[in-house]
Amino acid sequence: MDDRLVNVEQISFEDEKSEISLRPSSWDDYIGQEKIKKNLRVFIDASRKRGEALDHILFYGPPGLGKTTLSYLISNEMNSNIKITAGPMIEKSGDLAAILTNLEEGDILFIDEIHRLSPAVEEILYPAMEDYRLDIIIGSGPAAQTVKIDLPRFTLIGATTRAGMLSNPLRERFGMHFRMQFYTHPELSKIIQIAGTKLDKECEKDASLEIARRSRGTPRIALRLLRRVRDFAEVENEQIIKLKRCEYALNELGVNETGFDEMDINLLELLVSNRGRPMGLSTIAAALSEDEGTIEDAIEPYLLANGYIERTARGRVASVKTYELFRLTAPITEGKLF
Repeated sequence: MDDRLVNVEQISFEDEKSEISLRPSSWDDYIGQEKIKKNLRVFIDASRKRGEALDHILFYGPPGLGKTTLSYLISNEMNSNIKITAGPMIEKSGDLAAILTNLEEGDILFIDEIHRLSPAVEEILYPAMEDYRLDIIIGSGPAAQTVKIDLPRFTLIGATTRAGMLSNPLRERFGMHFRMQFYTHPELSKIIQIAGTKLDKECEKDASLEIARRSRGTPRIALRLLRRVRDFAEVENEQIIKLKRCEYALNELGVNETGFDEMDINLLELLVSNRGRPMGLSTIAAALSEDEGTIEDAIEPYLLANGYIERTARGRVASVKTYELFRLTAPITEGKLF
């Protein structure tokens, strides 16, 4: 599953390197998430006028939508340093204490996958976020002592794809909550055209729109597909990516007009073949020869978010939208369409 072009959860070294090189350098260059950008600019301007650190921010939503990129732009706007880490990397409370004590006034600490912090680490984070204080316990038993260390005023930016897995005490300590939205085709088309210029391979507008339509509303997938289409154009010595070459390349890569790959199609065909009867996750996994975690975490989210499948108490069923996709009539069960 790791080699799926549309698997946004999996970030290759090439993806990471490309995202850094193609990352917008200014606020105006960031395309999409207009409502979030508008509100953030107000809060940033207000914080700068008061000379205070920005309040703590939580970004949540599907992966690949630009949470890290937005965090870099916030640090640029605030003229502050940003330090990047991830929840799984902070294994002990001492790891977090080392990071926090190295921060300077106004710095930004970005924690990706913040829902994966251990409860012990979270306990250290609460006073740090609320009172800018670090409480460290030295020793054990009756001889244990609590040492309080004052911290500079900093901004914590947390990013998560699973907001529901955050504990309530941690969630409530963030002053701003922003849900990242999927991108529209015109927004992705602009991103692709700008990226094509930076990659020295201009992309025509109709070609960029075709890539956008197959990118599942996600910039990370759009840039990944652009790099692969660029390779096809390079082999044919074409200086400009045109629609015909783009369609040929994406079809060869197995990404269809709706952005589905073979695994998506297999799952939808399986549900459609069941004619409205719900299928359990274990049954689906056995039929597709995949483990349940892969189906739940890598295949289902996009199909659920876009209304192609539905989860019921009895299992998964294909929606009317899926039957329309395959040009089939949805079955009628108990007076309802499924």
